[in-house]
Amino acid sequence: MIKILIADDHVIFRDGLRKLLDSDDELTVVGEAAGGAECIKMLAKLKPDILLLDLRMPDKSGLAVLEEVNFDTVSTRVIVLTAAEDNREVMRAMRLGARGVVLKQSATEVLLKSIHRVFAGEIWLDNRMTAEVINAFSVAGAAPRGEKPLLSDREKEIVHLVVQGFRNKEIGVKLFIGEQTVKNHLHNIFDKLGVSDRLELALHAIHHRWFSTEDELK
Repeated sequence: MIKILIADDHVIFRDGLRKLLDSDDELTVVGEAAGGAECIKMLAKLKPDILLLDLRMPDKSGLAVLEEVNFDTVSTRVIVLTAAEDNREVMRAMRLGARGVVLKQSATEVLLKSIHRVFAGEIWLDNRMTAEVINAFSVAGAAPRGEKPLLSDREKEIVHLVVQGFRNKEIGVKLFIGEQTVKNHLHNIFDKLGVSDRLELALHAIHHRWFSTEDELK
């Protein structure tokens, strides 16, 4: 079962969301928070797999929650729920550790799919939002759409694992190389693609569709 914590200040929305999630036999809602401060306390107590986090809450915003909790060091993965298509907020949330963004007006199946994908370690953004975020990042020097970057086979393996959400140490274990070697490869990859960090790398790979349906790097 995927354990989910909902953080949203609207009771009616939380009730509807719980009923929606209860329709999936693999999901269970372990708690509901009406604000950011309560959310942080419940995170520590419940240790959910997924946090569905509203960005606009009165006492402490979703961005404030992301700033206060280091999601690089906890197992909970965050999916931001937002009614506003604000690229600046989306970028900030992703920079602070969110693994997915879902618009509140999205179809039911989109939210359910995003939960399963993010739980599996992937990043979730719909195609339109990914394109807008990439443009907002203004990635200079990145490979043009459709053009395959000149990456080595090892670098392609590393990009694949970054997109799946693995950290440097985990990548090193999987590829039987040292963590410093992974960092060196990432430095070279960043230079070749004109991206500045792991988030931009993952979004760039997703946006340019480097993966087939079998999750193989093209």
